[in-house]
Amino acid sequence: MEFDFLEPVNDGILKFISSLSSQELGSKIVLHTQDQFPDISKINIAIVGVLEDRRSSDMINEVSLTAVRKKIYSMFPGNWDASIADLGDILAGDSVEDTYFALKKVTSTLIKNKVIPIVLGGSQDLTYALYRAYDDLEQMVNMVSVDNKFDFGKENETVSANSFLTKIIIDEPNNLFNYCNIGYQTYYNSQEEIDLIEKLFFDAYRLGEISNNIALAEPVFRDADLVSIDLNSVKSSASGNMKSFEPNGFNGKEICSLARYAGISDKVSSFGVFNHNSTVQESGIIAQIVWYFIEGYHYRSKEYPFGSRTNYLKYIVPLEEEELIFYKSDKTERWWIEIPYESNGHNKLKRNTLLPCSYDEYLSACNQELPERWWKAQRKNAL
Repeated sequence: MEFDFLEPVNDGILKFISSLSSQELGSKIVLHTQDQFPDISKINIAIVGVLEDRRSSDMINEVSLTAVRKKIYSMFPGNWDASIADLGDILAGDSVEDTYFALKKVTSTLIKNKVIPIVLGGSQDLTYALYRAYDDLEQMVNMVSVDNKFDFGKENETVSANSFLTKIIIDEPNNLFNYCNIGYQTYYNSQEEIDLIEKLFFDAYRLGEISNNIALAEPVFRDADLVSIDLNSVKSSASGNMKSFEPNGFNGKEICSLARYAGISDKVSSFGVFNHNSTVQESGIIAQIVWYFIEGYHYRSKEYPFGSRTNYLKYIVPLEEEELIFYKSDKTERWWIEIPYESNGHNKLKRNTLLPCSYDEYLSACNQELPERWWKAQRKNAL
């Protein structure tokens, strides 16, 4: 049984929860204890800890999520009706690959049962195991990484927190349809890596772009299946990370806004926060990231690809060589653009015929400017 990989929440945490008021989140979360395991059929969101960091460039003596859990549990929930469970921790296996296997099995089972895993690491190479969890779901995967680096490595390099993206791209089965980086800092990435992102028709937004207009990220998350947050993307004055000091990065408000965008996306089915140093100082921002993701989840609107197009206004924009078709939801006023689809045998791509976009992209099209994300998606569909 996949859930045999999970260790129950420890007695210290249970004692802490017993001291909380009935209004705090800890009193409302279903827990995996020595005596019982939550009924997955009654759960919407599951917190899963992974105590693995052997492939981190900044080795942590021991991964601990105790401080994070205490911060999460002592918060007050919003007007939430989803059932949330804490399934405990996946311990580090005899090898890192053993840990990957356990995480893949646990998260795959959760996703199949329409439970969204919130994975708390550990090092960010665990994102690779999250990606592999989709192997059995027979779908292409759109992945968003909030990170100051692209995490490319050499082709034969052992997967690590700084090189896992290469393994995701080259390993079979290759189910990656799109990758988007949000918040990269140019001085941490070589020009060759930046050029490779373009060559692969992937998307990347610099830290300054998103900080100046956080709403740019919303359509990106709306099209994501898997979201991975590297806590090093947050500046140390906001995260409390004084071990690997980051003078620049997202502030607390911005990273929580991004987490909320991820939660509100109807399509996001797994979410992870990685590369923290297991300190009390960082636990506050991690807990708030988790809180805002859950808050966003409660505002999901079940629009495309889960709803019908009948409740959308259709806009046709003629360009010199193309005719672009936009849709605007009369429920949320969000925008999509249609990607012309030509059958090439890849039936798994059919659900990508509508691409989330922004109102600004519609206005640009009206000014005869072809949206860049539309062009990249068209190129990928043609491959």
